[in-house]
Formats: sequence, structure tokens, C-alpha cells
Amino acid sequence: MVPDNGRVPPVESAPATSPRPEIAAPKPGLAGTFAGGIRGPWWWLGLAGAMAGVVGALLWTGAAGVQQLGDPGAFTRWGLPVATTIHNLALATVVGSLVFAIVILPKDATARRPHSGKQKADSAKRHHVPEHPAFTRVMTLAAVAGGVWTLAAIAVLVLTYSSISGLSVSGSSEYTHQLVFYMTSLPVGQAWLMVVICAAVTTTLVFGLRNISALAVPLVVALLAFVPQALIGHSASSADHVGAVNSLFLHITGVSLWVGGVIVLVVVSGVLGKITAPTLQRFSTLAIFAFAGVAGSGIVNAAIRITNWHDLFYSSYGQLILAKSAATILLGVIGWMHRTWIIPRLAGGEKPATAARTRRLLWQLVFGELLIMGITSGLAVGLSRSAPPQSRELVQAALTPAQILTDYPLPPELTFSRWFTEWRMDWLWVAFALAAAAAYISGLIKLRRRGDKWSVLRSVSWFAGLVSLVYITSGGTAVYGQVLFSAHMVEHMSLMVIAPLFLALGSPVSLALQALTPRRDGSRGVREWILVLVHSRYSQLITHPLFAAANFAGSLVVFYYSPLFNLAMRYHVGHELMIVHFTLTGYIFIMSMIGSDPLPRRFPYPMRLLLLLATMAFHAFFGVSLMMATNLLSGEYFGNMGRPWGDSALVDQQTAGGIAWGVGEVPTLAIAMGVAYMWSKSDARETKRKDRAAVRNNYADLNAYNDMFAQLARRDATMDSAHSGPPLPHLHNSPAAPPASPSGTPSGSRSQPGSQGEKH
Repeated sequence: MVPDNGRVPPVESAPATSPRPEIAAPKPGLAGTFAGGIRGPWWWLGLAGAMAGVVGALLWTGAAGVQQLGDPGAFTRWGLPVATTIHNLALATVVGSLVFAIVILPKDATARRPHSGKQKADSAKRHHVPEHPAFTRVMTLAAVAGGVWTLAAIAVLVLTYSSISGLSVSGSSEYTHQLVFYMTSLPVGQAWLMVVICAAVTTTLVFGLRNISALAVPLVVALLAFVPQALIGHSASSADHVGAVNSLFLHITGVSLWVGGVIVLVVVSGVLGKITAPTLQRFSTLAIFAFAGVAGSGIVNAAIRITNWHDLFYSSYGQLILAKSAATILLGVIGWMHRTWIIPRLAGGEKPATAARTRRLLWQLVFGELLIMGITSGLAVGLSRSAPPQSRELVQAALTPAQILTDYPLPPELTFSRWFTEWRMDWLWVAFALAAAAAYISGLIKLRRRGDKWSVLRSVSWFAGLVSLVYITSGGTAVYGQVLFSAHMVEHMSLMVIAPLFLALGSPVSLALQALTPRRDGSRGVREWILVLVHSRYSQLITHPLFAAANFAGSLVVFYYSPLFNLAMRYHVGHELMIVHFTLTGYIFIMSMIGSDPLPRRFPYPMRLLLLLATMAFHAFFGVSLMMATNLLSGEYFGNMGRPWGDSALVDQQTAGGIAWGVGEVPTLAIAMGVAYMWSKSDARETKRKDRAAVRNNYADLNAYNDMFAQLARRDATMDSAHSGPPLPHLHNSPAAPPASPSGTPSGSRSQPGSQGEKH
């Protein structure tokens, strides 16, 4: 089948020995069952393993025993962990299915390059291209899992209320009224109600969408469901609230991507065919980051709940953690076998008999992963229902004002050294920095192996930006930014102008476009998604220089003079969203000024300088307004901190105004110098380009320019001669007239061509 553009689609190269035959039918026995994939009846063993894991964990810790006060009944005590397990597996399946459909599997059965927006001719005919069987099965799996997720979320919502209230599930009007109050007024009920809404919206979108770009929307909605689960998780009530919530969010995200991906591989194993090797290779890359996130966040979360080695080895809670850790290590070993042994053999081409054995071993290992992950998921649910050996929850009776407002004790008085010695790790941004550094290093390694060069200054700038981002979100600025307006302003302005400045100069998009290999099978990898986003209408809007400048300057006023400021200070989610917004705002603005990554549009250098001057003036106006203000912004927060040291809240706010002015102006001035430097380099490059072009064409442009003026001079001379005419009679006797020659032409002048005195 020839595509619409008339080009022949790329054909996969055959092995050097002989074409690999398709396996017609599996051989009898367990080994033959996995020759062509994993059959449907074996899928359910993963769920059975999860049920066995959760039951074993509950029996081991005694979490399913009868409660002495307010026992909700056996149905709730056993039904809630089972419903939670089904909920977690269904959510992971939805996320894994959408990830496979969006970034791993090709949508069409016919291999072709992904078409851009300029290649939409004959689109009606393209719609009739049949879908790849793996893509169709993945979308069916996502729809079914979405329905199961929605029902399981409702069950968890109802059973959680039954467990908290100590009431058995009932259909009475009083029970229903209390359940509605629980869903709409209490934080735990509101969180699970949000999960139910996310599940229902995701399922509805999955049923109605088939476009790859549009499928990113239900994936984002599904990922948003992790936030309320992290906020109400088992570790969220500990003393280290921020560390517990962020590590739990990373843990849930990594587990869902990893477990969901393995479930999808099991379901589509029989229809992958020739795309088995690239599918495994792409998922293996994702699984590496998921494994690192799961392992790292699990260690952090366990360290928050387990305070000594004795509790880790001799308590039932610690023993479950050890069992989960052993299972995670075993899964990591299996993943290493896939990446270093199985995938290279499948991609390199083997003899038919060897290829069949490799495929059989592949699906046996994947099936083993499914069983281990099912059991581990059950252990995790049982662990969440069990009490830790030592509670580290905050005691409400002994809370100080600072603990009530920030969830942490008041730090010591701020000194210069404590800007660098006080730390409170924000594991979300630490994980982002580590992942971004690993991806950047991977790109550098690919370029070096290919023989391409990359600027050392760009690399240094990128890693400096990541280090500064970690310090801003976890160092002294973050610790004291929760209790001092001035320190918060240092954190805010650093997020807007310092970290983005280094990150933008690192040119990560350009590195990704050079290092990543374009795909030829119609699927969208990271490189294809970058190009889609860069050329999208949304990117054209937010990266437009005028919009970027207005957002960069106007966000300050909108944030600080609205309830958003108080929400960001009081709630963890609001604070993290503040970090995301202002970091991206500064990054996009600096990119439009001095960045080298591709953007839909950039202003000429004079206009960039004008925009920078405008933002500098606006920052100065904002800083002066804070310095002159007599009312306290977010007074219920900073005014009730109860600090025995430092300036008053109002004086500290006025100090913050000076910081906003100074910290905002100096980096902006540096950006302006960068724009001027790039302007001069651009002019120098243009001059050199013109000089080289002149040398190549033997100064043809300059010669043509001179010839043009010569022609104009000759034309003017001809016109003057034509309009002069013969001399008047009375001028012959004029003293100023030159004597006439015998031929009648004034002496001292040349004869014009064709005149009477010209000799032929």
C-alpha cells in the first residue's frame, strides 16, 4: 500500500541470514504457551497474585482484625483492601494503556512517517487506514480498565467512609446523608470524590477519542488522580509532610507507569508481531526511570515511617517493607535481563529456532513480572492499612503557630550561613533534576558516539540551572520562605530569573532534537511530541514575545494581589503549582529573549530590548509598591507566624519589595546585555556572510552597484548635451566665452560623437 504522498513506506530490513518465520501455533505444554505471547486465561493470575499479597499482608500485620472501637464489620475490613487493590491495578492499567498508545505503539497498521501539519492532503483517504491490532487492543483495554477504575473508586469512597466512621455499609437515609457530608466537607471524602470524577472523565474521553494528540488529555486527567491519593496517603500525616506527600506521589506515579506497562505488554503480547523489539526497547527506557522513581521514593517514604533498624527488621510493618524491597530488586534484575539480553537478540535477528526460544523466554519473564508485581501491589495495599511501629504524626495539643501554618517547627533565626545550612528536601524537584540530568547526559553520550559536538558552556549552564533549582526548592530559600516574606521573595524571583536563565542557555530542546532518532513507524516518541508542541497553536500563543513578556511581568501582580498568594502559602499543592508556573514563565520569557531552542516566533533584537526595558520598569514599579505598602499581604499567614526573632511582618514585607526590585533588575540587565551581545554577533555573522558571498561571485554585487552609478552618470551627460543646443550669437563676443576653433567648436572641449569635427 502506497501512502498518499506517493512515497513508498520504509520496509524493515530482514536479518542477514534468513527471514524470521511467524510462529503458526504454540507447542503443547507450558513452554509452548508462551511461544506466541501470553494467552488470555493467564492474565488473571496477576490479579490472583495481588489478592494473595493483600490477604497475606493483612493477616501478617493483623490489620484486618476486629477493631475494639467502632468496628465497621468484616465486609468493610476485608472489602476495602480488596477494592483498593483493584482500584490501583485498574488505574495503573489505564495509565499504561494511554502511555503505550501515545508514545510507544504505532496507530496505523501500515508503517509510515508521522505526517506534519503541512502534509494533510487527501486526509479523508488517510482515515481509512486500518489501525494496528496492538493499538486497537490497547484502547479496548484502556476503556475496560477505565470502567473498572470508576467502579472501584466509588467502592473505595464508600468503604473508606465506613471504615472511618465505624458504621457498616447501609442504604438508610441517615447513612446516605452522612456519606454526602463526608464527600463534600471532609478532606478525605473530597479527595476520593475527586478521584471518582477523574476516573469518570478519563473513561468517557477514552471511549470517545482516537486521535493521538487528543489522547494526551485523558492521560493528564488520570495522572491528576495521583494528587489526592498522595495528599491523603498513609505517610501524609507524618511530621515531614512535604517529604511524605511528594515521595508518595512519585511512588504512585512510578508504580503505575511500571505495573501498567507490564500489564499492557501481557495483554498485547499475541498481536505485537514484528514490532515486538521496538516496543520492548521503548518501554524499557520508560521502565528505567520508573524503577529509579519507585526505588528512590520508596526509600524516602520508608525512612519517614521507620526511625531505627530494630523496627525495620523486627516489626511486621518493617518486614513488609523488606519484602517489597526484595520484590523491587528482583523486578529490576528481570528488567536488566530484558535490556541487556532479550531485546538485543530480538532486534539483531537470529535463526528461526533461536528466535522462537528467545520469544518464549521473553514472555515467560514478562509473565513472571506480572505475578511479582501483583503480589507486590497486594503487599503495598496491606502495608497502607497497617500501623507503623512508631507514630511520627504531629501532636495537635503541642503545636506552635508556625507548625499550624507550615506543618514544620519554626526554624532558627536567619543568618547568612543558614541560607546554605538549612535544608528541607522537596523530593519532587530533586527527582525532576535527577531525571533531567540523566536525560541530558544520555543525549550528550549519543552525540559523542555519533561524532557530533556540543557546547561545553551549554552543558555547564544546564547543570548549573538544575543545581540552582534544587537549592531554591529545598535549601534555605525554601525553609525560610515559609516564615519570612523577604525570603519568599528571594525564592520567587530566583525561580523566575535565575534558574530559568541557566536552563534556557542549556538548550535542552535542541539537544533532544539532535540526539533522538526520528521514528519511521508512525508512532510518536519524545522527539515527535516535541515537534508537535513547538508547532502547536498553544505554543505559538504562550511563546509569543508579547504574551511571554506580559505573563512574566503581570503574573507578579495577579499572584500577590489576589487570593492565590494565600493559597500557595497555606496549601502544599498551591505551593508546588506556584513553583511550576513561575519557573515556566521565566523560562519561556528568557527563551524568547536569548534562547537558541526553536520557537514559533522571535522579535527582532531592538524589540527585545524594548520588552526588557518594559519588564524592568514593571519590576521596579512592583517593588516600590511593596516598599510603600502599609497593609500586610496574606496577613493571616505571615502576621500569625509567632516569630520571636527578625523584623515585624510589615517591615519584612517592605524588605521583600526591595528584594523584588533588586533581584529582578540585575538578572534582567544581564539578559539585556545578552541580547545586545547576540545582536552584535548577528550583525557580524551577516557581514561575514556577505563578504564570503562577494568573494565567491567575484564581487558581482559591488561591480553591478558601480556600473549602475556609471550608467546614471553617462545618462546625465547625454541629457545635458542634448539640451545645450548651439551657442547664441551675442555670446561669441563675450569675454568669458572661449575662442572658437576653425570648425566652430569652442577650444578646450571634446567633440561629441557624431559631431562635425569627429574623425571616423
